[in-house]
Amino acid sequence: MNKFSLSTWFYFLIPSIIGVILFMIPLKFGEEWKVPIAKLADLLSSVVEPIMPMAALIVIVIAAIGSVLFLFVKTDHAKPSFVVSLFKVSPFWTITRALGAVFAVMVTFQIGPEAVWSENTGGLLLSSDGLVAFLFTIFFFAGMLLPLLLNFGLLEFFGTMMVKIMRPVFKLPGRSSIDALTSWIGDGTIGVLLTSRQYEEGFYTKREAANIGTTFSVVSITFSIVIIDTVGLSSYFPQYYATVIFTGLLLAFIMPRIYPLAGKKNEYVDGRPFTGDEERLPEGYNVVSHGLENALKTADKSRNLGKIFTDGSKNVLDMWIGVAPVVMAFGTVALILAEYTGVFKFFGKPFEPILTVLGIPEAAEAAQTMVVGFADMFLPVILADGSITSPMTLFVIATVSVVQLIYMSEVGGLLLGSKIPISFLDLVFIFLLRTLIALPIVAGVAHLVF
Repeated sequence: MNKFSLSTWFYFLIPSIIGVILFMIPLKFGEEWKVPIAKLADLLSSVVEPIMPMAALIVIVIAAIGSVLFLFVKTDHAKPSFVVSLFKVSPFWTITRALGAVFAVMVTFQIGPEAVWSENTGGLLLSSDGLVAFLFTIFFFAGMLLPLLLNFGLLEFFGTMMVKIMRPVFKLPGRSSIDALTSWIGDGTIGVLLTSRQYEEGFYTKREAANIGTTFSVVSITFSIVIIDTVGLSSYFPQYYATVIFTGLLLAFIMPRIYPLAGKKNEYVDGRPFTGDEERLPEGYNVVSHGLENALKTADKSRNLGKIFTDGSKNVLDMWIGVAPVVMAFGTVALILAEYTGVFKFFGKPFEPILTVLGIPEAAEAAQTMVVGFADMFLPVILADGSITSPMTLFVIATVSVVQLIYMSEVGGLLLGSKIPISFLDLVFIFLLRTLIALPIVAGVAHLVF
């Protein structure tokens, strides 16, 4: 192993340790456990709460206007500037951003049909404590501080060691283990952002990025506690979360091996084919020494802290402009369908005989909750609370709602807004497949528990 200076070791260890603490270690704040990055977002939210909906509106409108204007501007595709990369998107995404802006205006000024701006649809997303407002604050800290995880060798160190597990079991590079842990302990939205950034920088192939984004952007421990508490089964949390982990790992093993994820191109963002070089260890190295050398080489290249600050600022703008309008557009449409139409009840009907065969009580009432989670992760337990009395059924609904993972008001919208190559139809298929595969597993455990 090559020798490195003491300062290089410091550049590797100090930022990486700070990044792990901020993103991956839950701390107790008052009565609740949260990762510090989420707590920082909460603190900022409380300060800017009065102006947040208007600030979000301004950014979403700027994103829409900029994208419309850049539709008619010829640009240098070989070396696009940062501004061009922010606003120059396809006609489909331009329309999506415009729709998000229209919804944001309607919600802010409560104009047009109430179905758009009510507190259960667009108003839920754009309120001072709603998802869009929270995303703005979490994006600010995540964007500025993600370089602590990305730029100083942490991913190279763990990636080299974990490849022997992640590659054969989940068909993923070792460095994706950090994405998974960040989502699991911290927040699924941060996991998507981390995955998207790694894909854009050429560390993941298209297939790998799609696999990680739709398989490992799991609901955090914190939110899982809220889910099980909502249905009144908090005393069953150990059994519940063990089932979530077990089912999630089985899904992570199965999903990359079937359509549509298995059909994604195994090439990088710049068209390079996958080579599998990460699995080869140089002569005289073991996984630890090779990982450490890769980490120190990366840290040694990251001494320009000014550039890292600049890159962090660009991350923030990229997330604000690229993701917020998409979440607003798709989230509002999904919530309108859930609140004002029978679409989800209709599509949930086929699940009724499945639940009956699996021996789940109140199958008719539970069936629609199997599909409504596509709109928002919290809707299944909201519908179940009060209308369903069977503890077994509530357990199944709470568990399935977490492992479904694709929610248009959050992870689904973020994936569509990112550069990860995943389409809306892909998300529909993945959501349904995850639900169908998870149901018998969760039902089996529920029969053992109750």
